[in-house]
Amino acid sequence: MGNSALKAHLETAQKTGVFQLTEKGLTEFPEDLQKLFGNLRTINLSNNKIEVLPAWIGKFSALKSLSLNHNKLTRLPDELCKLKKLETLHLSNNQITQLPKDFGQVSALKTLNLSGNQLRAMPPQLCTLRHLDVVDLSKNRIQAVPDEVAGVQAIEINLNQNQISQISIQISSCPRLKVLRMEENCLELSMLPQSILSDSQISLLAVEGNLFEIKKLRDLQGYDKYMERFTATRKKFV
Repeated sequence: MGNSALKAHLETAQKTGVFQLTEKGLTEFPEDLQKLFGNLRTINLSNNKIEVLPAWIGKFSALKSLSLNHNKLTRLPDELCKLKKLETLHLSNNQITQLPKDFGQVSALKTLNLSGNQLRAMPPQLCTLRHLDVVDLSKNRIQAVPDEVAGVQAIEINLNQNQISQISIQISSCPRLKVLRMEENCLELSMLPQSILSDSQISLLAVEGNLFEIKKLRDLQGYDKYMERFTATRKKFV
């Protein structure tokens, strides 16, 4: 991309607070964005070839939305955790293996998309994100849902297309969890905690494509209670 084209994008971003430059083959985060630390509310650099997120990403004090889907990121800098106003973070289809230790400090985060990365476990940092609504961890390499999941505040958790064979009973304690997606994993019916059906807030449980027939769910204790929640939720949208 020529300097004149980039300059035009920067001038627009200065006026609108939105910088969008997708599918341009960028290999680096544009350094000229440093001129807009206080201006930008939205950055979208999806569908490029960016390998490294610079440390100065933490200086975008007004940033609310950051999209870097379909790049080549393998890690995230600790400075990302300084984005106190960030509400939406899209990082699908990269090569990320873990989140920064202090990721829980991105305290305003509501939507997190980490689909299609290289995570082998659910990040424990999710438990300290008090405003998280939706987290997408689909298409990773996660093998188990740990006890720490009880602290996750999300309304929807997407774990489709992982390698999960174990789920902690603590998932039934998630205070706001309404939608749990676990399609195409490695679950035996015996490993699905019945408390998800009988004692949780979950009103949509998607478990197709595991190691059991869906119709056998109906035989589990608590299935009737689950269907009551499922039906009540559907009526709200009719």
